[in-house]
Amino acid sequence: MPTPPPESAAPGNSRVPGMVLKAFFPTCCASADSGLLVGRWVPEQTSAVVLAVVHFPFIPIQVKELLARVQQASQVGVAVLGTWCHRRQDAEESLGHFLEGLGAIFSHEPWLQLCRERGSKFWSCKATRRQAPTCPGAPGEDQVMLVFYDQRKVLLSQLHPPVALPDHQAGDAVAGAGGLAAVFDTVARSEELFRSDRFDEGPVRLSHWQSEGVEASILAELAKRASGPICLLLGGLLSLVSAASACRVFQLWPLSFIWSKLSTCEQLRHRLEQLTFVFSTQKAENPTQLMRKANVLVSVFLDVALGLALLSWLHGKDRIGHLAEALVPVADHVAEELQHLLQWLMGAPAGLKMNRALDQVLGRFFLYHLHLWISYIHLMSPFIERILWHVGLSACLGLTVSLSILSDIIALLTFHIYCFYVYGARLYCLKICGLSSLWRLFRGKKWNVLRQRVDSCSYDLDQLFIGTLLFTILLFLLPTTALYYLVFTLLRLLVVAVQGLIHVLVDLINSLPLYSLGLRLCRPYRLAAGVKFRVLEHEADRPLRLLMQLWLPPHPLLGLPVPQAFLWGAHLPLEAERGQAGLTDPGHRPARHRHTATVSPPPCRGR
Repeated sequence: MPTPPPESAAPGNSRVPGMVLKAFFPTCCASADSGLLVGRWVPEQTSAVVLAVVHFPFIPIQVKELLARVQQASQVGVAVLGTWCHRRQDAEESLGHFLEGLGAIFSHEPWLQLCRERGSKFWSCKATRRQAPTCPGAPGEDQVMLVFYDQRKVLLSQLHPPVALPDHQAGDAVAGAGGLAAVFDTVARSEELFRSDRFDEGPVRLSHWQSEGVEASILAELAKRASGPICLLLGGLLSLVSAASACRVFQLWPLSFIWSKLSTCEQLRHRLEQLTFVFSTQKAENPTQLMRKANVLVSVFLDVALGLALLSWLHGKDRIGHLAEALVPVADHVAEELQHLLQWLMGAPAGLKMNRALDQVLGRFFLYHLHLWISYIHLMSPFIERILWHVGLSACLGLTVSLSILSDIIALLTFHIYCFYVYGARLYCLKICGLSSLWRLFRGKKWNVLRQRVDSCSYDLDQLFIGTLLFTILLFLLPTTALYYLVFTLLRLLVVAVQGLIHVLVDLINSLPLYSLGLRLCRPYRLAAGVKFRVLEHEADRPLRLLMQLWLPPHPLLGLPVPQAFLWGAHLPLEAERGQAGLTDPGHRPARHRHTATVSPPPCRGR
């Protein structure tokens, strides 16, 4: 079988000879045995991406069949780029001459020759051309810049571009993408090549990041197999629930008003939206949507786990019965304290002299409402334990549902405080509006309702006399009303603060990106924002060797992977800035002084 031509390669290559060639070499192959370099040639970037090493013994026709099968599956022009020589013993000195002769069988332009010397930290890198130079006086070899990269991290990172762009075919997905995008895309689309390990009994033996054993999990494979039918079934059930909740019966005035005021209904609606988003049969279009699905799924699992823990705690040692027995005495104690507060307001609170008639009327009015509330609590006391038992069962839906029900229970138990606040606020508002209107009467003004402005107006003597009497009455009654309004406003703010803390906890559980936090701690390269380069060797008459590492921002935006534009257009720097950080050379001890070069991501205007 003939060797498949490299992707985008042409017979008359117009590349200028003698220019710098960048060879990306995986660190997992630094200690591999000698063999052939298999990878992809990117002519636009003058780069060679090495994917694996083919070891001896092998049959050339079988190697070509393997490359053709990989190229057909991945739509990547995989070819033999050159030879790899790892000299470990003196007897292997003659191996280099044999490897040089393989260029006649696997023809490629240029032909890479990488060699690692025995007992030395230096590497030799050459790129020879069999064709005669097009320019007179041009050298027959190109300068090679060797760039090491971690194949596993590059494959699992989200920095590679999408599989197919809108304006190109699947095979030319990165034809117009500059910089390192071609490298990441090549590794990401060559998974077919990484499925064989040393335990396979195939005719070709390879070395790559999974050559010691393919990373797989039986549970993960079973989950992938069962995810399709489970998502289809749950998606159908959730669609039925959504259709039932959208029925017109639930949109009538009393039900719609109650649903809009209860926190439990809001949380159930939000949970329904979360489950519909997670178990949707549509595949995630981009890594950002996939990350959001994973964050929502993990938050739902954590919520349900915490709810089940709360359920087991409530039903253990008859704690629901103890709570029901303690609820009525607590309600009586709160009502008793409110009764003492109202009696204090009906006297001379803080030494203030109030209008006794209005003070007595307001105090008796609120005491009557408080008496009605105490009677209601005692009437419901036989059913409190059963109500709490059913509320505890709702914890199986999640801790957030239980917290929402707790917020609604607090709102119901403090409904009398809400009524006191509404009465005081309405009375205070009426007096303020009356005083402002009578104040305009003194100034000879009035409010024009049609034009929504204050106009001049002439009043007769009777109108001014009546206005003066009313203004005086409202002004002297205002302190009594303002005191009641202030006290009940503070009580209402206390209840709102407690409910606000519960809602903050619910929102934290719903929106915390736990999956992204786990990746940040365990696999930070999955949230990489770019790449950086460290100089491993930079000496005269030696090829420049760099190590490409994934770069994490100081404050990453968890839950939202970095856009593909962060990597596209990033070119390999030819000059490195000086740095003091040390780095381990693959197979050698770290040097005392290292250089570092960083590819900083461009500003993303779409975020």
